[in-house]
Amino acid sequence: MESPKSPQQIWDKLSAARTAYLAAVSPHYDEVLWDVAQRAENTGSLGKADLGALVVWKRLSAQTPWASELMSLPDSNVRSVTARAVQAVHNSGVSRAEAAKAGRGIVWELPGFRTGDALASAILTAAAPTRMAVYDRRVQQALGDLDLELTPAPGRYSRYMDLLDHLLAEGGQQAAG
Repeated sequence: MESPKSPQQIWDKLSAARTAYLAAVSPHYDEVLWDVAQRAENTGSLGKADLGALVVWKRLSAQTPWASELMSLPDSNVRSVTARAVQAVHNSGVSRAEAAKAGRGIVWELPGFRTGDALASAILTAAAPTRMAVYDRRVQQALGDLDLELTPAPGRYSRYMDLLDHLLAEGGQQAAG
């Protein structure tokens, strides 16, 4: 079995992956995320239109029973839930992982957010783009490539954020930005 990678090896690989990503996608691809993040900052919540935009941004299918359930809710109910999630992920009195856990636990109340972390992480990232991070199957694959374990057990998103905190703490100048 291969020995775990050093922090320097991890950061070298992360830097190369980011460069490759930026070269492969349109510079306009993330405009939807930043638009939703700006609205979340201005309103303190995300509405159904924002969630729909994030579904498209994540390239997910909305042809599912949960999407119909979500659309059947009043937007005020969705905003009430997401407002609490926004507040939770902005709580600087707790660690990034604890804030992620709290935010993830809140969005769990919405249809479609009980399993899987991809869309939930997009919501939390839009709510606090400098504090949270998106999680999806590509992230899971990259973590495996870096010899970093993240199991699918409950609480995965907060464990992911804890892992990112450790990487950032070890990253020094490479982690800046």
